[in-house]
Amino acid sequence: MLTKLPHIEPDSLPPLWNSEEDDRLICRSIVDETNDVKTFTFSAPAPRLFHFAPGQFLTFTFPIGGEPVNRCYTISSSPARPHMVSITVKRTVGGPVSNWLHDHLRVGDIIRAIGPMGEFSTAFHPCEKRLFLSGGSGVTPLMSMVRHESDMAEDYDTIFVHCARTPKDIVFRQELDVIAQRRSRLQVAHVVESVTGEYGWSGYRGRVSRALFDLIVPDLHEREIFCCGPAPFMAAVRKILEASGFNMARYHEESFLFEDLAPAAEEPQPVESASRTHNITFGKTGRSIPCDENTTILAAARAAGLRLPSSCTKGLCGTCKTRKFSGEVEMAHNGGIRQREIDQGFILLCCSKPRGDIVVDR
Repeated sequence: MLTKLPHIEPDSLPPLWNSEEDDRLICRSIVDETNDVKTFTFSAPAPRLFHFAPGQFLTFTFPIGGEPVNRCYTISSSPARPHMVSITVKRTVGGPVSNWLHDHLRVGDIIRAIGPMGEFSTAFHPCEKRLFLSGGSGVTPLMSMVRHESDMAEDYDTIFVHCARTPKDIVFRQELDVIAQRRSRLQVAHVVESVTGEYGWSGYRGRVSRALFDLIVPDLHEREIFCCGPAPFMAAVRKILEASGFNMARYHEESFLFEDLAPAAEEPQPVESASRTHNITFGKTGRSIPCDENTTILAAARAAGLRLPSSCTKGLCGTCKTRKFSGEVEMAHNGGIRQREIDQGFILLCCSKPRGDIVVDR
């Protein structure tokens, strides 16, 4: 006998999480993925649904040493499971944030986050044939994509190449293998530099190379490539692809390795006699603050007590990108914004200094 499912009214579902209204997240679970990688799962204080594209990230504010420190972390969970959101973090030597998370964050603790943000996602670059390339904890955005496709019963032609130091350092190893067994068109290739700890290893061994691509991805030039990992890893991938004549317009990468960068934005500089001060107006809040021509808009905003999305503070990550409605700025970025975005009126607050009164979207 068939049972009719109850009708669920849309109004009975929890509303979407909105960091503009309440940016608090409660840690619900902490899971060891490897000896130096943990997954932290969060939910909102009240029932909320998280809406994001797989591969996007959140910018977190952590209370470290009595000071707020911002970092962006990719969401590793699937958008198809919207009641919780997870990040997966590797402990890095000397990394103030990753070590704090591993050593001090506990279930029940409350942190703050803004987002989601980012364009590194198959949702924004749809394609039938993909190549996912990851190194170390760079697996997280790609894992979100794979999990989402599995949850949605999608089966794209995907080759997933994940590189790690040793077999025990492979993040999500068992889960990836299980998903690949259930998806006929997903091929997972684990590549390790050393077989230490698993001398019966039967997988691939070595580093990313043209020979490795020829072996695992013979139809390389037919695929859209999504790459995430340490800077040297991605630089090696780009070099191989460019040497092979790959169409780099079909190559997409993401990295959030900002542990060695400044943990906070620059402090506002003393106003010199020749320096003019201008008004910065934030469209969403209607708040206006003063900012002199020697200070970035982000630094002035922080000095005024405003919390804005930011991470690297060096014009690299694009976290503080926003649309400028009026006024002129001097912007010295380091690749965190595309020229077409600049042409459309976007700026990076962390490296933009006013040359007049400014109105921005944030």
